[in-house]
Amino acid sequence: MLFGSISYLNLLPFQIFLKKHITNNATKMALNYRRDVPSQINKALKRKTIHAAFISSVESPKYKCTNLGIIAHKKVYSVLLLKGDKQADPASATSNQLAKVLNLQGKVLIGDAALKHYLDGEEGIDLSEAWYNKTGLPFVFARLCYNKHGKCIEQLAKKFAKSKVKIPQYILKREAKKRGISPKQLTWYLEHIYYKMDWKAKKSLELFLEESKKV
Repeated sequence: MLFGSISYLNLLPFQIFLKKHITNNATKMALNYRRDVPSQINKALKRKTIHAAFISSVESPKYKCTNLGIIAHKKVYSVLLLKGDKQADPASATSNQLAKVLNLQGKVLIGDAALKHYLDGEEGIDLSEAWYNKTGLPFVFARLCYNKHGKCIEQLAKKFAKSKVKIPQYILKREAKKRGISPKQLTWYLEHIYYKMDWKAKKSLELFLEESKKV
C-alpha cells in the first residue's frame, strides 16, 4: 500500500501513530510512503500512484473518505493571507479556495513556512479564524481519503481517532530544529489541530463545499 503524507507538522502525530502501531514486519514492508505538499498529494491520489492520503478537503468529495481530517477551531496559525497582490500558494488547494470563498485578496501562505512567519511576529490574516468569524464553525483543511485498501485505512483511522499520541522528545527536538522553531512552539501549535470529524466539522465542510461552487 502506498500512503501519501503531507510534509507539514500538522500530520506529525499521525505519522508517529503509524510507526508505533504498524509493528508487523510484513506490514512495514508493504506500506510505503510518499511525502509532498498538498497539491501534489492530491494529484498522486487522482493518478492512483498512491492509495490513501490526507488530501485537500476541497478535493475530498471525489473519493471515499474516513472520519479523519486536519481541523482547526478558530486560529490555525499555519494558513495565512499576507498583504500584497493576489497570489495563490502553489502547494495548496483548499487554502487558496478558502481565500476566494472569504473574498479576501492577498498572498496565501501555508504550512511550516506560514507557522514560522507567525512565530517570527510577522503580520497576516489567519484564514481559519476568518472562516470562524464568518460561520462560527471550525475549518477542515484536509481529509483522509483512499482509492484502494479501504478496510485497512478505515481500521487505521478508527484506531488513530481513539488514541492519544505522545511525541517523543527526540522527535520534537529534531522536527523543531528542521523548521527553526522550539519544541515548545511545536507542541503549542499542535494543540490547535484536531483530527476527528465531529458534527461541527462535517457541517463546516459541507458549507465550504457549497460556497466553493459559487466562486
